[in-house]
Amino acid sequence: MTNKNKRNRQFPSRISTTQFVKIYILYLLSQKSYYGNELIEEIKIRMDNKWEPSPGMVYPLLRELESNNYIYGWWEEPNKRSIRHYKITDEGLEHYKNIKAIYRSAFEDSLIIIKNTLRDIYK
Repeated sequence: MTNKNKRNRQFPSRISTTQFVKIYILYLLSQKSYYGNELIEEIKIRMDNKWEPSPGMVYPLLRELESNNYIYGWWEEPNKRSIRHYKITDEGLEHYKNIKAIYRSAFEDSLIIIKNTLRDIYK
């Protein structure tokens, strides 16, 4: 069976929550610098307070993105190491552009699935 003929059994999207949060973090950091809790709060606000990523997802993603040189982090007060700010790098901006293009059709498919479900079941 080729990939084209495989059934997609995951609902409603082929994008995992982790992939979603990663692309959203890169998007936000392409706009300005943030620290971890700020990113969580900003995503929550942009989701109309209906959902927010957990710190247990965001902070490991930030460490992964930084280790891949997609973002750059610095301590607000280096001696205290309490608040770490992040900014996207040029390499991170290229990575963001690539995954943004890759995930677009999956987001559009998810929207169609949700719209059709709402239309059919909830008229």
